[in-house]
Amino acid sequence: MNDKFRSMIILLLTTVLLSGCTEINEPITKDSTGVWNELIVYPLSWLMVETAQFFGEPLGYGLSIILITVLIRLAILPLMIKQIKSTKAMQVIQPELAKLQEKYKSKDAITRQKLQQERLLLMEKYNINPMAGCLPLFIQMPILLGFYQAIMRTEELKGNSFIWFELASPDPYFLLPILAGVSTFIQQKVMTKGQEGNPQIVMMLWLMPVMIIIFSLYLPSALPLYWIVGNIFSIIQSYFIQTPEIINITTQPAVAGRTGGRKK
Repeated sequence: MNDKFRSMIILLLTTVLLSGCTEINEPITKDSTGVWNELIVYPLSWLMVETAQFFGEPLGYGLSIILITVLIRLAILPLMIKQIKSTKAMQVIQPELAKLQEKYKSKDAITRQKLQQERLLLMEKYNINPMAGCLPLFIQMPILLGFYQAIMRTEELKGNSFIWFELASPDPYFLLPILAGVSTFIQQKVMTKGQEGNPQIVMMLWLMPVMIIIFSLYLPSALPLYWIVGNIFSIIQSYFIQTPEIINITTQPAVAGRTGGRKK
């Protein structure tokens, strides 16, 4: 299990425990108490209601969710850019990582520790932050779960439809879950281009869309709508972040000056 996947599980469990202290069936209002309600759920609920009223019926709440998704993505855009650059930089050093894995292919604890140390040194050499790929996740997971509760606990949302589906209920035609899964696959494919030989990457490439589809079958349609819009945003931003910029950075070792000019 790679570090990013492990971090995702730990963060998900932590956030679920934090949000689990609130009653999911209790309507969210300005009088709701608790840190989770006051800082996450109610602000998202308030923003959703106010934006929907601005757009008006009958598509107000759907457009509100789309706008909020775009605003969230814009807010974390600097972190997402770092994530994409880190991912593309990792693609550049894949041949060197493969050599390390071949050199330290033994499964004993000491060899695995040496492999990890060499990997960290290699990433430091090319100025790659291993945590850059996890930062957007740490920001998005509480927001996603908070948005889920805001949708479930906002009374004004119930009964409102957008195109063919009710936002507070699962899509009866299963089109939204499929779109969410397909867009997740495309987004993952774009983000992991050049890493097709990594078994963990391949596993996540297929596992994440399947998980999204399964969740979307039972969750309110507002959540897969959020995922679809977010995935489209990620695909577009990946297109505009050019690989040559990353290559120019990563192919020049950041610690070249530390070698002291040693000659072989």
